[in-house]
Amino acid sequence: MPLGANKAALFAASAGGFSTSGGTMAIDGDYQVHTFTSSGNFVVSGSGDGITVDFLVIAGGGSGGDNLAGGGGAGGYRNSYSTEATGGGGTNQSALAITDNTYAVVVGAGGAAITWDGVVSSREGNDGSTSSVSSISTVGGGGGGVRPGPGRDGGSGGGGSDGYNNYTTGVGGSGTANEGYDGGEGNVAPSYNGGGGGGGAGGAGGDAKNWPFPVYAGAGGAGLDSSITGSSVGRGGGGGGGYSDSSGGQSSAERGGGYGGTDDGPPANGTANTGGGGGGLGQGSLPATSGSGGSGVVILRYLIPS
Repeated sequence: MPLGANKAALFAASAGGFSTSGGTMAIDGDYQVHTFTSSGNFVVSGSGDGITVDFLVIAGGGSGGDNLAGGGGAGGYRNSYSTEATGGGGTNQSALAITDNTYAVVVGAGGAAITWDGVVSSREGNDGSTSSVSSISTVGGGGGGVRPGPGRDGGSGGGGSDGYNNYTTGVGGSGTANEGYDGGEGNVAPSYNGGGGGGGAGGAGGDAKNWPFPVYAGAGGAGLDSSITGSSVGRGGGGGGGYSDSSGGQSSAERGGGYGGTDDGPPANGTANTGGGGGGLGQGSLPATSGSGGSGVVILRYLIPS
């Protein structure tokens, strides 16, 4: 029978002298859950032989680049809970063996947005930052590429930029094994320019399409769902690529990734504490900014002893 909240709270405070603290604490049936949305400490004391702790560790997402750029890649995604996947198509990972100690928990920041005023040289998106706890760490998402260049490598790779008149494809950045997927390619035409989508934890970023119509920028790669907190939540989506036109080109991403910008509007930021990538900047009014990456998250879960 599941433990009630009162019993669990009493357990956490005093049962057998065993206690844990850190992050936002909640009860899901027979399990204690610690959610860290910012850096802190996970403290375990009085556990005797220690405990086995499942984890979900997501790094910060990359930001989109400026001026018809690629979307930012999602932050690296590593998971041990249940039979749910880890990022990049990897298999479920082994839980942590935790003993009495104070464990530093680092929650990575998302990559900062890039501002373009039409005068300074175009710039790549910024990478997200690493998240970690104990022996588990994840790589920040790669920033989106700028014309006519590639996306940056990361937990998931940033999308490549449009090729403009150079007729060279901006290839997507590479994702990290067991953490995330590659970014998509930008297109290579002198019109209807679009960046590739940033890679996601659950799928590669989409390639931009120029011909035949309809034309569009690359969509951000899919994220993944996890029920480690007791409710299914989507995280780790890549950011959409920026686009040069006002019709039919705005790309979108799921599970925390920001959509790409167009003539009509700015890109969106990655959602906080999902590791989502930020959208690439389109070709709207200036000055304008790309989408920033979403910050990461660290979630820990263990069975409360009976």
